[in-house]
Amino acid sequence: MSIVGARLDYRLLHGIVATQWTPTYTPHRIMIVDDKTANDHMLKDSMRLGKPAGIACSIISEETALTNFKAHKYDGQRVFLVTEDPNFVKKLMDLGEDIGELILGLSRSLSEGRKISARYAVREEDEEVLAEILDRGVPIYSQYTPAEKRETFVKR
Repeated sequence: MSIVGARLDYRLLHGIVATQWTPTYTPHRIMIVDDKTANDHMLKDSMRLGKPAGIACSIISEETALTNFKAHKYDGQRVFLVTEDPNFVKKLMDLGEDIGELILGLSRSLSEGRKISARYAVREEDEEVLAEILDRGVPIYSQYTPAEKRETFVKR
């Protein structure tokens, strides 16, 4: 299994990911999948400054990530995936990639959709996608930091 864990967090690579989640998963690579960030060199470079030493970091578009996984580029690596889009996680699963677990970190807006925790709300259009990921055997939790108690995602 190359993907040891995935996190949905609109901030992508930030301090909590770098200092708390990375040691929890002990990945070889942090993979940030976000089209806007991947295509904005200044944003990409500034985000790369937050990466932990000794860990590879890919900040790539969805298309590049899917191409690389299809080509088995990350086989033999422990990848910690961070994205904002649960649909991308499902696309990876459709390719046959195993996802160790999915952590709901921080959503862009807590006023839209079903509130899962103090920091994460599931938009209506994402409910079905998360339910399918859960049905396919991937545990889903809302958890801001590894030290916090996990709140299990329950589908409607």
